[in-house]
Amino acid sequence: MSKRHRLDLGDDHKKRRSDRDRDRDRDDDRYYDREDRSDRKSSVSKSLSSGKLVNPTQVPTNPLTGLPFTQKYYDILKKRLGLPVWEYKEKFVTLLAKHQTLVLVGETGSGKTTQIPQWCVDYIRTNTPVNSRKCVACTQPRRVAAMSVAQRVAEEMDVMLGQEVGYTIRFEDCSSQKTLLKYMTDGMLLREAMADPLMERYDVILLDEAHERTLATDILLGVIKEVCKQRPDLKIIVMSATLDAGKFQTYFNDAPLLTIPGRTHPVEIFYTQEPERDYLEAAIRTVVQIHMCEEGEGDVLLFLTGQEEIDEACRRIKQEVDNMGPDVGDLKVIPLYSTLPPAQQQRIFEKAPPNKENGAIGRKVVVSTNIAETSLTIDGIVFVIDPGFSKQKVYNPRIRVESLLVSAISKASAQQRSGRGGRTRPGKCFRLYTEKAYKSEMQENTYPEILRSNLGSVVLHLKKLGIDDLVHFDFMDPPGTKSTFLFFKLWQHFS
Repeated sequence: MSKRHRLDLGDDHKKRRSDRDRDRDRDDDRYYDREDRSDRKSSVSKSLSSGKLVNPTQVPTNPLTGLPFTQKYYDILKKRLGLPVWEYKEKFVTLLAKHQTLVLVGETGSGKTTQIPQWCVDYIRTNTPVNSRKCVACTQPRRVAAMSVAQRVAEEMDVMLGQEVGYTIRFEDCSSQKTLLKYMTDGMLLREAMADPLMERYDVILLDEAHERTLATDILLGVIKEVCKQRPDLKIIVMSATLDAGKFQTYFNDAPLLTIPGRTHPVEIFYTQEPERDYLEAAIRTVVQIHMCEEGEGDVLLFLTGQEEIDEACRRIKQEVDNMGPDVGDLKVIPLYSTLPPAQQQRIFEKAPPNKENGAIGRKVVVSTNIAETSLTIDGIVFVIDPGFSKQKVYNPRIRVESLLVSAISKASAQQRSGRGGRTRPGKCFRLYTEKAYKSEMQENTYPEILRSNLGSVVLHLKKLGIDDLVHFDFMDPPGTKSTFLFFKLWQHFS
């Protein structure tokens, strides 16, 4: 009995040993398989950073979704690798790792708005543990820019809009718990800061188009500067399209600067011989002349000051083209201003009407306020018409009245407008003012909104953010003396 019992134990022992050997071999296979996958990923990242295209068989699945990459992803990737910003990827990632704050100047067409936030997502996924991983926020001064850029980046990352990439604007939140990259207006980030003063939902915050210096952006700059002192892990990137970055560097304690050149096509600029007495009439006449006389294809972007002017211009342009008969090419006129519903704002991305059989060219005309100056890339725009005016908020502290006044734009705005025509192909810009007026009468940059606004809303925002020491709040441009006096008087009233 004991002998048989020992034999049974031996057989059972051999069986357990063979099972352990088989499990160990399986674990070794898994280990080498993981090692092989990591080698493939590292080789892919090296090929991306070197600017070479990746063979689809090397990256079979999207790490964000676990699904195979679509063919559209590889088609877009070819265009992405041709953007000027890709040459600076390694330098950007190095600066991001070493510094808490970074100032980035990217000229028109560089690709900063779409590519830099994606690299920040990659940086977080690489350097942050999964259980503590947070989100990347990128602010835009305009709603239509936040929506259109989020849609484009979702396509580039091969994910669904509202999942890994989303956007948040007033009255609409297209994001989820899975969102890693969120585009939003600067006002929405300021609202989030009221409920989350340390902005603990985010690992990286990008302030895009910071040169516009909106009221919300200026308050955000002061708030974020204070948050950085309490959160050393938070990364801040201030992005601007104009070369006035020195002020941002000084404000953020000599933050490093990264300058990225743009890739705009040449734009031929035309000035008027004499000042125009009625810029609206001149603008409508110029649109019709371009449609009738320009031989090459291309759409038109016309800048006007407000909704009333835009609606009148759209009506008159349609009427004049319709009166020219059926032999003239079709003209699609699309308005764009801030109070339009988001669905109607997206019409600017529709295609132009097709050419007629007789060769008449079909065009699209976008009639917009200054919200089309930055961030937006409207495919097909070749001709830009710039009357040189915009509506600006102006506050008179002596009589305590705030109003919207039509005033001349700055040189920086004029350059931004002309650059809209050279984003996708060589273009032309028709400035409805003289060259002398541009060189000698226009300001270099637009005044920050905080210097020409009623500070009542600033007081309410700061109180809601829990900031009680208003005297030492670090504004980049402190308000004027008269406004500051009323500012403190209002502050004492609310206190």
